[in-house]
Amino acid sequence: MTPDIISVTASGRATAGRIAEATGGRVVEPSAGVAETLRAAFRDGRPAVLVGAAGIAVRALAPLLADKAEEPPVLAVAEDGSAVVPLLGGHRGANDLARTIAEALGARPAITTASDVRFGVALDAPPPGWTLANPHRHKEAAAALLKGASARAEGHLPWVEASAIPQAADGTVALVASTRRVEDRLDRLVYHPAALALGVGCERGCDPDELWNLVRATLAEARLAPESVACVVSLDLKADEPAVHAVASRLGVPARFFDAGRLETEAPRLANPSDVVFREVGCHGVAEGAALAAAGPDAKLAVEKRRSARATCAVAEAPAPIDAATVGRARGLVAVVGTGPGTPDWRTPEVDALVAAADDLVGYDLYLDLLGPAAAHAERHAFPLGAEEERARAALDLAATGRTVALVSSGDPGIYAMATLVFELLDRADRPDWRRVEIRVAPGISALQAAAARIGAPLGHDFCTISLSDLLTPWEAIEGRIRAAAQGDFVVAFYNPVSRRRRTQLHAARAMLLEHRPADTPVVLARSLGRPEETVSVTTLADLDPETVDMLTVVLVGSSATRAVARGDGGTWVYTPRGYAGKAGSVLARNATPEGKDET
Repeated sequence: MTPDIISVTASGRATAGRIAEATGGRVVEPSAGVAETLRAAFRDGRPAVLVGAAGIAVRALAPLLADKAEEPPVLAVAEDGSAVVPLLGGHRGANDLARTIAEALGARPAITTASDVRFGVALDAPPPGWTLANPHRHKEAAAALLKGASARAEGHLPWVEASAIPQAADGTVALVASTRRVEDRLDRLVYHPAALALGVGCERGCDPDELWNLVRATLAEARLAPESVACVVSLDLKADEPAVHAVASRLGVPARFFDAGRLETEAPRLANPSDVVFREVGCHGVAEGAALAAAGPDAKLAVEKRRSARATCAVAEAPAPIDAATVGRARGLVAVVGTGPGTPDWRTPEVDALVAAADDLVGYDLYLDLLGPAAAHAERHAFPLGAEEERARAALDLAATGRTVALVSSGDPGIYAMATLVFELLDRADRPDWRRVEIRVAPGISALQAAAARIGAPLGHDFCTISLSDLLTPWEAIEGRIRAAAQGDFVVAFYNPVSRRRRTQLHAARAMLLEHRPADTPVVLARSLGRPEETVSVTTLADLDPETVDMLTVVLVGSSATRAVARGDGGTWVYTPRGYAGKAGSVLARNATPEGKDET
């Protein structure tokens, strides 16, 4: 998992950026305060790098410390990059992360873990591609080695062989490498290399439990360790099959996919080629072919194809750990994310995580600019205003090749934004490859929510939103909606109120609303929300001048019950009562009319 990088001061941001580039992490703005931002990452189990004094992290996290086996890596880095100190989670990646950061910054990592210092490795934190099967035995084994005992290797452990661990043929601490289940013993540490590729196939709509039960039984009967499975692989036509992804999720490994042409090149190595399968999908074997393709040219089938009523699986074993990221391709993901109106403070953690995980960022160039440092790691695909369909198509095309794509909208992506267009393209375009892509929509704070929060609570009762742009919707339909909202006495949020060419619609909307609500109805004009040039003002429906409004403005028009309240500092609050004054026993009732409207 890539780290959250938090800079205490502005002067440390350059160092934070270098760390992000070296680690693939994300620079997190500590909008909730440095200590709380650190605690949030720690609670969520995310690695954290504090660019600032180590004592800040110590004081912030001390009350949360409990089980060191569960603590994520936490590091402190000097503002000038001269010191890198792993504070927590040394054997859960902090020491390795410290080495990576120190190399990028030209510093020396201040590692104090005894086994790391003495031997250059941590036996309970093997390198990527390896899993320690019995970590509860580590403490005794490490203690014995630190006291002078020797280790004996059973199987190929290149990272141990390159370390300073004393080794002998009759060593008292056994270090075992195996893809098979090995008996747990006091004097033995067992390491499973991720050298198995699990190939699967299934009928469309196969019950995930059926495929999982087949896989589990296959591994158990062959005494293969699930920890040695590097990836679950299949034909690309199964990229959206829930059963395949359910098995990958249960094993905690990625699902990867090959096209039929690639699988057919494995036909000479198949133990059970099938002409029936070839006629259906264009290759002679899915499970065996995918397993062999993933495990490489020197792999052998560890388990030939096994089948259940609607599923198949096979296992191939490689001579070394498999890097799943280089195998076939991923399913592909389009994450349609809403970044809020402008400030990073209004981006949700979900959106930040999806942006950080993206290979590609697609969006209107201004919206990508607003991401700031969060966009630095990914390939950027910027489009001009008005090229909405081109953006959505580009995102789907990229994802169809296995890329992870963030399609960036301002505000909320489902409110007059990109999410609807993505689903419309999936619905109407004849693109099976698009339909196999995973789609996620991450909500954002909408402009109407931000405007309401800035001015009080004008959306406290029933409200609606109406776009005044007639580029995609006939004016007659928009006019009908305005009249309905006016008659229904809804608070109305107007999006796209005017443009350079559209100057009459807001005038017309104002006139229609004045037919149904008082002239002194409060109107909120919120412009460039979340940006340095933000302005929020209050006027009345009678005094609203549409010529002072532009495309960067959201207009909130109150209902007949909406009230403006003078603040002590000379400003104004706007709110729409919900009727609490009418509840029996309410203290509000003493100052309210029977309709619930204040008399003052």
